Amino acid sequence: MTSQEIDEYELEEKKEDVILITHNMINQDLNGELLVIEQGYVEIKLETTPEMVVDKLGLIHGGFIFSAADYAAMAAVNEKNVVLVASECQFLSPVKLHDEVNFVARVRHKEGRKRNVNVVGYVHDIKVFDGEFKTVILEKHILRLKLLDEKDDANIGTKPKKKDS
Repeated sequence: MTSQEIDEYELEEKKEDVILITHNMINQDLNGELLVIEQGYVEIKLETTPEMVVDKLGLIHGGFIFSAADYAAMAAVNEKNVVLVASECQFLSPVKLHDEVNFVARVRHKEGRKRNVNVVGYVHDIKVFDGEFKTVILEKHILRLKLLDEKDDANIGTKPKKKDS
C-alpha cells in the first residue's frame, strides 16, 4: 500500500467511527434520511410526500417536521436509551409537498445524563424550523423501567376504590 492509499484508508476509517446506535428501526421515509453523523452532530434530509399533506394546496403537517427534527436530535445524542423530555420549537415558514427539508442538529450542552440539542431545518436557504430539544439518557429502555410499585401494577386497569365517608 502506498502512503496515499493508507491516508485514504485512514480517512475512510474516520468517517465510519460514528455509527447510529439509537432509533435504528425508525421509518426514514416519514422521519428523514440520515446523511451525516459525527459525534454530537447530524444532518438529516426529509423529502415531503403526499402522505404528509393536510390540504389541497399541499401544506405539510407540522408533526412531520417536528418528528424529523426530533429524530435529528436523538441521532445527534446517539445513545441507546436517549429520550426526549422537553422541547421549545418555532415553525418559521410553511413546508409544502415535494419540499426537501434539511435538518442540522448539534448537541449544545451536556450535564450528567442530560443533553440539550439545537435543531434547525431549511428548505433551500429559508429557515423553516428552529428548536431546542432537552433529552435524558436512561440506564435502561424507557419501556423496561419499573415506574410503578408492584401493588400499583396489580391495579392497572381497575377503578380506584371509593373511600368510606
